[in-house]
Amino acid sequence: MTVLSVENLTTSFRRNGAWTPVVNDVSFNISASETVAIVGESGSGKSVTAMSIMRLLPEHTSRVAGKITLGGTDILSLPEKQMQDVRGNDIAMIFQEPMTSLNPVLSVGRQIAEAIIRHRGCSKRQARVEAVRLLERVRIPAAASRYDDYPHQLSGGMLQRVMIAMALACKPKLLIADEPTTALDVTVQAEILQLIKSLQDEEKMAVLFITHDMGVVAEIADRTVVMFRSRALEIGKTEQIFAKPSNVYTKALLSAVPRLGSMEGRAFPATLPLTDTDTGAVLPEREIEGTVENNKRPILEVRNLVTRFDIKSGLFGRVSSRVHAVENVSFDLHAGETLSLVGESGCGKSTTGRSVLRLVEPVSGSIHINGQDIRALDRSSLLKQRQHMQMIFQDPFSSLNPRMRVGDAIIEPMVTHGLATTKEAREKVADLMVRVGLQADMARRFPHEFSGGQRQRISIARALTLNPGLIVADEAVSALDVSIKAQVVNLMMDLQEQLKIAYLFISHDMAVVERVSHRVAVMYLGEIVEIGTREQIFGNPQHAYTRRLLSAVPIADPARRHIRRAPAGGEIGSAVRPADYQPPVARYNEPAPGHLVKVA
Repeated sequence: MTVLSVENLTTSFRRNGAWTPVVNDVSFNISASETVAIVGESGSGKSVTAMSIMRLLPEHTSRVAGKITLGGTDILSLPEKQMQDVRGNDIAMIFQEPMTSLNPVLSVGRQIAEAIIRHRGCSKRQARVEAVRLLERVRIPAAASRYDDYPHQLSGGMLQRVMIAMALACKPKLLIADEPTTALDVTVQAEILQLIKSLQDEEKMAVLFITHDMGVVAEIADRTVVMFRSRALEIGKTEQIFAKPSNVYTKALLSAVPRLGSMEGRAFPATLPLTDTDTGAVLPEREIEGTVENNKRPILEVRNLVTRFDIKSGLFGRVSSRVHAVENVSFDLHAGETLSLVGESGCGKSTTGRSVLRLVEPVSGSIHINGQDIRALDRSSLLKQRQHMQMIFQDPFSSLNPRMRVGDAIIEPMVTHGLATTKEAREKVADLMVRVGLQADMARRFPHEFSGGQRQRISIARALTLNPGLIVADEAVSALDVSIKAQVVNLMMDLQEQLKIAYLFISHDMAVVERVSHRVAVMYLGEIVEIGTREQIFGNPQHAYTRRLLSAVPIADPARRHIRRAPAGGEIGSAVRPADYQPPVARYNEPAPGHLVKVA
């Protein structure tokens, strides 16, 4: 039975008095219990297709033509009041950027409960119980206490889980998932995909899955729609599209997918292969040799780093417990080297990166960059030092000023540090915009005029403006589609080779980590449980948690869909400890030189 039918969908936006189509004559159907994936580059029209189905586009600046039928009802003809009953009940949507989708002044639990009360007629008490149950189902630890947390108190991955719980609250007929696992680590991603699949089987739910992760597409999609520049270029069974793609662009998309295990036997990181979408010519990958300067003092030295956050309660706001976000972490990073931090969402990866740059204040430990004690610097000295260390943030929308044109946002660091005149800075901006896959004239636009992937590219361009020696890349390529991800990863590696940049690369994409890394550190509950060279971690993982991470990586091969199974996970431990808690001293074995494994 067909749940959703989309016929000749054309969506246009009004720009400078003219209507510009961003989705052009797209047609597809989704049946009950079927999953259809829409894939394509950022800006190809994937998300606009979803927003058109949900009728969430602004009426005055957008125009939707064609026919969208849900269970025999023409959605485009419904009055707005009736459409409100459809949204969240018959159709639910998981949005790409949870931080901009959740109300910052309401607790996450209350926002889930609101949907339950609105569509299922439950009491507040019943809605709270159901909301906690949903939070537990998407593996949020200490769900009952997290119910009262606000969005800013949760990590990006945790927020995405909240969005998934909210979308599934009313057991919809159609679930539209717009990059639902982008912010999730591989273990939780595997479990979330299994959760969506199990609910789909139980409720005969249709799923429209929008993603740039071809491994996820191979894992879950029955049929796939490939979009490029507003049009659907290829539609067919997923197995057929992966095995024998008929379109040049589809071939290019698949060739750019990083595959786990592709670096076996290689001594150095390697660029990702790219295909020219016009000619079909494959640009060969190449190894990045000799970039690490091991003979010199490390550019970054971290010793016994501890970062904790107080949790206050009671009338007088006394400290009742603490979040042990980073606990006794030590590592070195040399010029021209990439050290990747991997682990589940909430394990302390991002807090480690922020602590290194003193964006959050550590409790104890030492941080030296180019021999300079970062923790001893005053405010003005720290500002000067930040010229040499930059960060690419996980959420590109919240890290860009919504009232500032993106060109001005990229120029600002250069002007602040007096490194270029305004004219020189604008010339460099134009070059950087092109190098990260955008057009130079896009510099005049505001952040809200870009897709999520395009905003991430802007953040990368801004971080590169000062030619820093150290870049902390916090999920720098997580929001990018596969072809642009390949371009940006290759760009970062080329810049590393030319400028000897050191990358602290924070990511949950294990296939990309394997490509770019010289060394890898695996984190769990604020601690490094295993650290070593790329070959040691991927070729001979010693810690049980590392093996679990690697086994959960989705494989971009539909033929292996039924072979692979997500590992049994259990509950994620909590990093919240009593106020007087003293953690035990961690002990490590060294099975090989430079390969350290925490003793359980």
